[in-house]
Amino acid sequence: MKPDIPLEERIIFALDVDSPDEARKWLDRLGTHVRFYKVGLQLFLAGGLGLIEEISARGHKVMVDLKLFDIDKTVELAVRELAKHPVTYTTVHGPESIVRAAVAAKGNSMRILAVTVLTSFDKHDLADLGLPGVEVEQLVLSRARRAMEAGCDGVVASGLEVQRMRQQVGDGFLIVTPGIRPGSFADADGGDEQKRATTALSAIRAGADHVVVGRPIKNAADPIAIVRQLQNEIVRGLQQPV
Repeated sequence: MKPDIPLEERIIFALDVDSPDEARKWLDRLGTHVRFYKVGLQLFLAGGLGLIEEISARGHKVMVDLKLFDIDKTVELAVRELAKHPVTYTTVHGPESIVRAAVAAKGNSMRILAVTVLTSFDKHDLADLGLPGVEVEQLVLSRARRAMEAGCDGVVASGLEVQRMRQQVGDGFLIVTPGIRPGSFADADGGDEQKRATTALSAIRAGADHVVVGRPIKNAADPIAIVRQLQNEIVRGLQQPV
């Protein structure tokens, strides 16, 4: 785990909204409490690279979460284009050759994160993909190891797999954890597609560097209160690592 990440950058807020105007409202609402934002496929198609430039101009970092998956050369060229913009993290998906192509094109400032297994997946989804009998954790750890060997900067993985992964990859490898729910909410039915959710406290204690949070903040009556609650969990997790 990287110890020098500022607290306001530990939470990556998922800007899963349908317009640049709505994204700007969230930038205004969260102010300086959150300094890292995720732009996924929906918002990227709505706002494009211009919105990424705007978020950066406000003093924030940006994670572009497009989960790039294509032939190696296409991924390489896409990453090369993204590297011309103020993007801190970019996600890729797929086998080692795709990861290597992305790493080769990332430039000096952008970091590549390999997606291991989506937090909306469980063993039944793996069976549907033609991987019956494969345990999720087994696949996550295997993909993390191969990503590191390919020169990747880190991975996106559920908090449920972080502890064993951190033991496997060491301290210098970035781990970004989505599917975060505040407090005990991760143990309840979250009413969404996440099947492998966990808390910020658990993820950070296990060794995650960042947590990606969307709905719990976006749907809250007091978003700043939820941010502070999550940040308190993060501080406790940093003070009490597993």
